[in-house]
Formats: sequence, structure tokens, C-alpha cells
Amino acid sequence: MEIDHHSSHIPKWKAKEIEEIKELIRSYHLFGIVGIEGIPAKQLQKMRRELQGTAYIKVARNTLIRRALEELGQDVKDMAEFIDVQTALVFSDQNPFKLFKLLEKSKTPSPIKAGAVAPKDIVVEARPTSFPPGPILGDLQKAGIPAAIDGGKVVVKETKTVLKEGEKAPQLLASMLNRLEIYPMVVGLDLRAVLEEGSIFRPDVLAVDETQYFNDIALAAKQAFNLSVYAAYPTADNITALIAKASTESRNLGIYAAVFEPELMGALMGKAQSQMLAVAAAASTKNEDAVDDELKQALGAAAAAAVSTTTETKGEEAVEAKEEKEEESSEEDGMAGLGALFG
Repeated sequence: MEIDHHSSHIPKWKAKEIEEIKELIRSYHLFGIVGIEGIPAKQLQKMRRELQGTAYIKVARNTLIRRALEELGQDVKDMAEFIDVQTALVFSDQNPFKLFKLLEKSKTPSPIKAGAVAPKDIVVEARPTSFPPGPILGDLQKAGIPAAIDGGKVVVKETKTVLKEGEKAPQLLASMLNRLEIYPMVVGLDLRAVLEEGSIFRPDVLAVDETQYFNDIALAAKQAFNLSVYAAYPTADNITALIAKASTESRNLGIYAAVFEPELMGALMGKAQSQMLAVAAAASTKNEDAVDDELKQALGAAAAAAVSTTTETKGEEAVEAKEEKEEESSEEDGMAGLGALFG
């Protein structure tokens, strides 16, 4: 039985709260510390309901959370450094990446309050509104929003940045942004750290860009395959490519060295024909009488064939572009499978 030597120095309800926190930490696969500053009680209750069955949120005083972590000791007490301002605990049997993604998805846009600091530049786009002419026109203009009357309705005449990142929102501007249904704040459970099996994960580690992750894996696989083929390192995956490469290289060597083998004779004759036509074309350029009529016909046929080949090549390039598009679509489908790793 665990003996709490400090329990006699604190009220029973606090001791009970501490024991409940400790029991929750023992019961779940992982737990995290989240910031709940600025979240209205009603919205917090809604988040709790949405997370039910996946994660459990426990709100408690910072002093009691610290006391529980200290009493558990070991790696758990290191989580105390993430306790700050308004704090809550989140418990789950999910992995840390899925939990982080889940909490990020639960965040919702929220109006900015008077005196709140803008998290980014707040821009009001030029657009019509549903407001009829009235006092709101003057209020919008006083708040720095370029408003006017057009067609019997209030409109925002031009796009304007009304508040810079880091600036505090004046009361009138905050009210007008709310009236325009512009919600620049993002409210939700701000995960500060998660403890899983003795390891602490912070948001900078948990915020995985799944698209970039997939692209990195695909690039690494492609580079590994190319390296193995270049180094002639045979594996079950590259043996076909290695044999094809060896066959092509041996054939090219035979043609270059003019090795008279039955399989190469067609290519050798074609090479000789091309070289002969090149010499004839060069001679004809200097003196038309240097080649006979038969050669002139052959040169004309070769020129026509070159034009035809160019046209066919353009058609093939269009087909290849279409196939590449289809491959990209297939890769995007593969992302769905990768996404399962992160929720």
C-alpha cells in the first residue's frame, strides 16, 4: 500500500484529487499536458464530449497536478515543467501522433476579444454584407474598415489589413469583426507535451507533415533502387532491371565495336546506312552532283522520316504526361494508407 506522508497536511478533497490524477496516469497508455487558456467553459464541455471514448480530459489546479507528478516520481515528474497558466491533463490509449492530430482537429475558429493579441495579420476582404444602411456603417468606418453603401446594402469597399500580428484588438474593431463573422482566433486544447513509456514528445515532433513524409519515403526508395542498380548489387526487387541493363550495355558494346553477331547485324546495317547517308548529305551540301539520283531520293526519304519521328515524339510526350498524372493520382491514394499511422 502506498503511504502519502503529506496527506495529513492538506484538505481531504485535495488529497482525493491528487490520488485521482495519479490513478488516471497509471490507468492510461499515455497522458499529456494541455493548455486550456481562453476556452469558454461551454466549448470545453463540447470538446470533452467529442473526445469521449478516445481521450479523457481532466481539469485540476496546477498545484495539485504538480503534487501528483512529484509523488509518482521517475519520468512522470519531468512533465511538471509544462504546467503553466490554465492547464489540464489529457489521457488516452492512442499513440502520441494520433492524439496530437485529434486535438488539432478539435480546434475551432473563434472571435477575437477586445484586448486580445492578434495571432496573425487580420484582413477584411472587399465584399458585400447583409447589413442595411444604419449606425453600423459609421461603426465599421470608425473601426478602420472601409465601408460604404451600395445597392441599398453596406459593403466593404476594399481589402484591408485592420490589425497586424502581435497588436491588441480595440473593443470596437473586435465587435465589428464579430458582426462580420470574421473569426481570427483558433481555440482548442493546446497540447504542450505527451509522456509515453518514459519518453516525452513535444508538438514540434508530433506535428508530422504526412505529404512530405510520404514524399521522403518514396524518394528514399527510388534512390536506394537506383544505387543498387548502379552498383550492380542484385536483389529480388532489382534483378530484372539489372539483367535488362546488362543486356542493353552488351548490345551497345557489340554495335560500337562492330561485332558481327546474328542478333546485331540488323543494328549494324542500320548504323552503316545512317553513316553513309550522313556522308552523302555532307557531300551533297557542297556539291549536288556528288551524289546520284538514288542517293538523293534516299536523303529525301530520310528527311521526311525525321519530320514524322518528331511528330510522333510529341504525341508520345503527351501520352507520357497523362501517365505521369495518373501515377501522381495513384501516389495520392497511397497517402490514405500512410495517414492511418497518424490518425
